[in-house]
Amino acid sequence: MVEENNDYTSVIGSSSMPYLNGLAQQYGLATQYYADTHPSIGNYFMMTVGKIITNDDNYSSVVTDDNVVRRLLAAGKTWKSYAEDLPSVGYTGGDVGTYARKHNVIALLSDVVNDPVQKNHLVPFTQFATDLANSALPSYSFIVPNLCNDAHDCSLSTADGWLQTNIDPLINRAEFQQDGLLIILFDEAGGDNNHGGGRIAWIAVSGKSKSGYRST
Repeated sequence: MVEENNDYTSVIGSSSMPYLNGLAQQYGLATQYYADTHPSIGNYFMMTVGKIITNDDNYSSVVTDDNVVRRLLAAGKTWKSYAEDLPSVGYTGGDVGTYARKHNVIALLSDVVNDPVQKNHLVPFTQFATDLANSALPSYSFIVPNLCNDAHDCSLSTADGWLQTNIDPLINRAEFQQDGLLIILFDEAGGDNNHGGGRIAWIAVSGKSKSGYRST
């Protein structure tokens, strides 16, 4: 799952994010992880397509390049994008309220847009709690908070509270602790224009993680 626009030093050790820092201390933290570019959309494409398709946050063209959905389907795996404030299941249109498509670029992939079955795996975040309760989470989940809860428009403390409320139930599930992996990262640093997208926090949560591990 992806947070927004804060550099490593404003997040790690911050009193505004006690929950996230607790996860970083308990599980794994990459201390020298750098985003690829500015602004947001190029980094989201790096996560899902493996290259910077564009740095235009208003980009709206369908992307036909190889991508994470294509690879998951080829491997027989399931997936969903859980996007907070997505207007409806299967929605591939532009921004609505606090939903930003630039943060949910899976909705631009040809493997999704051109396939009615796959398109229905674009769901509002409210579906996440239901799937979790029913032990029905897919193999791969892409979690997109809205523009407030990802710290784009609101405070780090707001984002931290959202994480604790919505993500802690996942982490505490026995099936997650058995073989699950959750990666929480920021898409880009807020003020670093000299090192790609800047140094960002990247936390790996897993029952198999070495306690307190730090990669350097």
